[in-house]
Amino acid sequence: MIKNRDKKDIAEMSEIAVKKILITQPRPESDKSPYFELARRHEVEMAFLPFIRLEGIPSKDFRRQKVEIGGYSAVIFTSRHAIDHFFRTAEEMKINISQDTKYFCITEAVALYLQKFILYRKRKVFYGADGTNKSMLDVVNKHKENEKFLYPTSEYQQDNEIINWLKNNHCEFATPFMYRTISNDIRESFSPDAFDIICFFTPSGVKSLFDNFPHFKQNGTLIGAFGTNTSKAAEDAGLVLEIKAPEPSAPSMVSALEKYLAAKKRH
Repeated sequence: MIKNRDKKDIAEMSEIAVKKILITQPRPESDKSPYFELARRHEVEMAFLPFIRLEGIPSKDFRRQKVEIGGYSAVIFTSRHAIDHFFRTAEEMKINISQDTKYFCITEAVALYLQKFILYRKRKVFYGADGTNKSMLDVVNKHKENEKFLYPTSEYQQDNEIINWLKNNHCEFATPFMYRTISNDIRESFSPDAFDIICFFTPSGVKSLFDNFPHFKQNGTLIGAFGTNTSKAAEDAGLVLEIKAPEPSAPSMVSALEKYLAAKKRH
């Protein structure tokens, strides 16, 4: 793994002409995805390859965690995957989720995804202003009295910032595992030096890169990361980040790429 880079290396990375971008997620189902519009506008090739896959934890295994889903009045969601597996687990265990349950989501997009499972009401669905843990927890803080929080996560992928906040604010909470993340074997379909930009969306995606290519060297490849945990995982792995989201001026990876590519055109 890369541990350090000098200023000259970083400067050279910024001079790279971007022609091929890899999104480490499945290809969007709709041709109207903003990724494709971005590719047309900046005349770049956009490729998609999921570095990870998710596996639901069976209800019989979930029961061993001794968490009674119905006993919690509020749920914290940091991803659509968490929503999928929360409701899958509830259905498998034949648990009816109360209509009074409150939901606190990391972004508006995650919050809107709840419409797939519940009757969406603004009085019970909340989300942060800018996609950060802090903005979501600021909202949680306004409603934390008399609530019991459930924070469903992937096995070994809990967010310590959220957990520490709940502890420090004396909230009653549980953090059950409802799914696990597995690295895909990408060695046959991915060449590390084939792309100018590689964008990651989870710490597990970064882990998958090194699971598949233990001796990966960045060698001028530009790295993008979505989310504070993903950024930290990338930097802990020794990668230099050029593109980060969400930020106030770039709430999504698409907008972060747009900002970066537009800036390169101006120079």
